[in-house]
Amino acid sequence: MPATIVVGGFWGDEGKGKIIAHIAHSDKPTIIARGGVGPNAGHTVEIEGKKYGVRMIPSGFVYKDAKLFIGAGVLVDPRVFLREVELLDVAERAKLDYRCSIIEEKHIEEDSTSAHLKGKIGSTGTGCGPANRDRVMRVAKQAKDVKELRPFLTDVPLEVNEAIDRGDLVLIEGSQGFALSLYYGTYPYVTSKDTTASAIASDIGVGPTKVDEVIIVFKSFPTRVGSGPFPTEMPQEEAERLGIVEYGTVTGRRRRIGYWDGKLARYSAMVNGATQVAITGIDRIDKECYGVTEWEKLTPKAKQFIEKVEDDVKVPVTLISTGPEVGQIIDLRAEKL
Repeated sequence: MPATIVVGGFWGDEGKGKIIAHIAHSDKPTIIARGGVGPNAGHTVEIEGKKYGVRMIPSGFVYKDAKLFIGAGVLVDPRVFLREVELLDVAERAKLDYRCSIIEEKHIEEDSTSAHLKGKIGSTGTGCGPANRDRVMRVAKQAKDVKELRPFLTDVPLEVNEAIDRGDLVLIEGSQGFALSLYYGTYPYVTSKDTTASAIASDIGVGPTKVDEVIIVFKSFPTRVGSGPFPTEMPQEEAERLGIVEYGTVTGRRRRIGYWDGKLARYSAMVNGATQVAITGIDRIDKECYGVTEWEKLTPKAKQFIEKVEDDVKVPVTLISTGPEVGQIIDLRAEKL
């Protein structure tokens, strides 16, 4: 059974954590591995009324039978990682690749005080850009160089590929979103590396022939934190009228809100090689859809929106989130695949 990758289709904050948590409980992977940049991206998961915001540990941690891996391509802030391991009680399950590059205090200080990064670009200030620069210059520390991390070190590609070869399911999490890709996003208002499915697979050490599904997650009303182009952005007053007020998981900054962008969604799905689409926030298209778990119970307005998404993206919508809780979802994979 090959791997499944979940990535964001817009500017991040699409609700990937919720989708990953659902897939984990439904499909029961033996390994959940996180790719992406580093602790500059937060995933929020809400289960049984409790909300978790995680920046390093895979958001699939809520499925307790899976090992939790961080791939070599991910930057690691040891303090954030160790704090989350303790908070989430996952010391027996959490592992990171010994080749992960380390975010040091000097990286955070530079990121937080740079007029260009913090001022113009709107960086999260978590040190990722400067740390990736040091990685490129080949002067970065690696996880194997940090004493406190030694109990958690492993060879992630080896473990992941052996699991795939055994026929186990491996679920791979991306972070942020397509439009923040260093290569394909709204440069220079982007993150410090590529965020597409190909890059996420590389972060974990999985080749393209071992990826079976790429699930791209879109918000019904896309959002963006920080500076940069946002073609379908709506006035803040309109977002408030619609009842959409959100804040970033990592920075706490208020998110900018936009209307559905079919053109960007289609291009994003193309570059990511998406095989499925997950839509979050359908209850914001029509409040009557909140908590619905069956397609037949969606309102005509919501169904019309889903049909428009499929027409725009040319990829089937298989997962529809109807609220923040893990169980508030419509899963159409058995019908559409």
